[in-house]
Amino acid sequence: MSDQDEILHVALDYLEQGHEVALATVIETWGSSPRPVGAQLAIRADGVFMGSVSGGCVEGAVVGEAQEALADGQCRVLEYGVSDEQVFAVGLACGGTIKVLVEPIGKGQGPGIAVLEYLAARRAERDPVGYQVNLKTWERALVEPADMPERFTKDRSGLDGDVFTLISNPPLRMAIVGAVHIAQALVPMAKQAGYAVTLIDPREGFAHAARFPDQTVVSDWPDEALRALVPDARTAVVTLSHDPKIDTPALEVALNSAAFYIGSLGSKRTHGKRVSALTDLGFDAPAIARIHGPVGLNIGAATPAEIAVSILAEITQTLRQPDTRK
Repeated sequence: MSDQDEILHVALDYLEQGHEVALATVIETWGSSPRPVGAQLAIRADGVFMGSVSGGCVEGAVVGEAQEALADGQCRVLEYGVSDEQVFAVGLACGGTIKVLVEPIGKGQGPGIAVLEYLAARRAERDPVGYQVNLKTWERALVEPADMPERFTKDRSGLDGDVFTLISNPPLRMAIVGAVHIAQALVPMAKQAGYAVTLIDPREGFAHAARFPDQTVVSDWPDEALRALVPDARTAVVTLSHDPKIDTPALEVALNSAAFYIGSLGSKRTHGKRVSALTDLGFDAPAIARIHGPVGLNIGAATPAEIAVSILAEITQTLRQPDTRK
């Protein structure tokens, strides 16, 4: 569960328990802000809160302002300078400034509870949506990916004039087929980059817990496991087994999905054989061209860890710069 998921559910839980709740959201930053735009706090009227907008630097002040917002029903935009000393304490090298929006939920100028429930429902369905606030009129609107494709692609919440847009994308996922040495490096890297990882390998020896102590390995056949996962536009699929009996069925499912990235390990010769097999299965050239093969950016990677770096880099490039291959 991402930070945004957690805070949304915390706020709804507080409301269900009968508390008055305000949401505080970072809407703009300058310099080395401890938390990014879109970071949030859920704050109860009694001062209990969850989340972070500054890594601890100004949370106390924001909580106090949120309590006042709940008392008078007025939204407010707060601006704080975060000193060098404060930012150094949370691991950054220099100070910055943050702007924070505080909204009392279901009161006065704040959004209704139904808005939070709707956003939670959309995220539960892995359905991207944006939430907008006009900071002058306090009017609110929902936006779809087609309305702001660049902001959704880059996961970039932010201000456009007086309008703040909070991008609510489903969490990223990565399905890795083949519990090989490269996967041992790629799994923790992908998790650090924010992906929920599903590792798939039907071969008992490869899927041994000792090789992946912090990762459950799905032992189903890859096509079955991927159909259960239902890859979508926030899912990357990587096949690493180098065994066509395992990789090809997985690629067949991936090509019939909306996965934003599909990559497969192997030399150019191996990929040529893969293309022939997929062509025989009825896939045309544009469909097969979705596969990044050989997988990873060409950075001269040699070791399993270096290959994992090249794969994650290519996945990141495809996610953030989707027109790279055109």
